[in-house]
Amino acid sequence: MGAGIARLLSAHGYRVVTNASGRSPATQARCSANNVELLPTDLDLCNQADYILSIVPQRDAVATAERVIAVSSNPDFAKRQNPLYFLDLNAISPSSARANDELFAKSAPDIRLIDGGIIGGSPKLKEDGAWSRPSVVVSGPNDLREAQPSGAHLAEVLNVRHINATVGSASGLKMCFAAINKGFTALALQSLTTANSLGVVDELQKHMTEFSPRLGLQMNGSLPAMPPKAYRWILEMVEIAKTFEEDGGFSREENLFHPMTEIYRLVTDDTELGKEQTDDRKRGKTPGDVALLMSEGLQRRKLKKE
Repeated sequence: MGAGIARLLSAHGYRVVTNASGRSPATQARCSANNVELLPTDLDLCNQADYILSIVPQRDAVATAERVIAVSSNPDFAKRQNPLYFLDLNAISPSSARANDELFAKSAPDIRLIDGGIIGGSPKLKEDGAWSRPSVVVSGPNDLREAQPSGAHLAEVLNVRHINATVGSASGLKMCFAAINKGFTALALQSLTTANSLGVVDELQKHMTEFSPRLGLQMNGSLPAMPPKAYRWILEMVEIAKTFEEDGGFSREENLFHPMTEIYRLVTDDTELGKEQTDDRKRGKTPGDVALLMSEGLQRRKLKKE
């Protein structure tokens, strides 16, 4: 997602920068390939950027915010005519968003936090020259459209939708949307894997096509796309579970997303699917192969226990 956002911004005349020091050569090469300029320190990043878009795995979301907050107390952090904006676009629960808001208010009050989330696929340049863009939902008292410089234009380019003035609303909307999509993928994964073990996977796909074509299409699209992302979805399921309990009122026993955390952990840790990379796909490119590799992983796990 970050690479797609970078390409979109670059195509619309924005200078895109990041600090990838300490990251792998592959990550740094990916940055360069997507017109992202590498800066050596967080201080350089915060001094040169007008807006910081945080789009990282959940495990790094809090640390990323803390890195920016730490820079704000650095004596070399430049005085600014316009405040620095921090757009937290990570897949986190409303309570996590509210905790971030409190952290910024207490430790970095001069930085404007915007709660947000990204709904939809990564931006892509279409054949007609237009861009397909996800919906970037945001909320909270700080409105990107009123920010300087060029906040209104940036909001238009990113397809930003400011839904209300309450921190946590945008994150919550993202969680509810992701629960439907990624929850369906987990259910489809278990169904197709079990059908594979029973020797009826082809029949299941035929019946989905005949009697539930829309869900069949969604299954056939979501399962092959899932493997390189599964490691990121482990903690996203945790955040969804928190949302449903803390803001939805469901009990832990009623919450479907604790076991779904383990489904994506299984994909990541115990199957060949966990080795897949977005830019270098080898296996799991069809629903049938996903089901096959899942079955093989489960069989290996069973033999280990025996």
